Amino acid sequence: MKDLLGLMGKAKEMQAKFQAMQEEIAQMEATGQSGGGLLSVTLTGKFEMKSLKIDPSLFKEDDVEILEDLILAAHNDAKAKVETAMKDKTAALTAGLPLPPGFKLPF
Repeated sequence: MKDLLGLMGKAKEMQAKFQAMQEEIAQMEATGQSGGGLLSVTLTGKFEMKSLKIDPSLFKEDDVEILEDLILAAHNDAKAKVETAMKDKTAALTAGLPLPPGFKLPF
C-alpha cells in the first residue's frame, strides 16, 4: 500500500512538471532558415508561424517556384527545431522513470 501511495504521489508530481513543460514549450520560438539565410520563418512551440522574412533579392517574377521552395524549407527547418526542443525537454522530464521502450509523451 505504501508503494501505491508513493507511485500516486510521483504521478501527481510528474503531471505538474509535464504541465509546466507544456507551458514552457508553448512560449518557445524557433527560427528556420533557407537559401543561405535569405529567407527565415519563426514558429512558436505550438507550430504557429509568428514571422516570415524574405530578402528583397528573392522577388523576381520568374523565380516564384524557388521562393515557394525556400519558404517550405525554412518552415520545415523551424518545425524540426521545435520538435527537437520538445523531445529534449520531454527526455529531461522523464529521466529516471521506468518507461517502456517506444513510450512517447505527450500521450
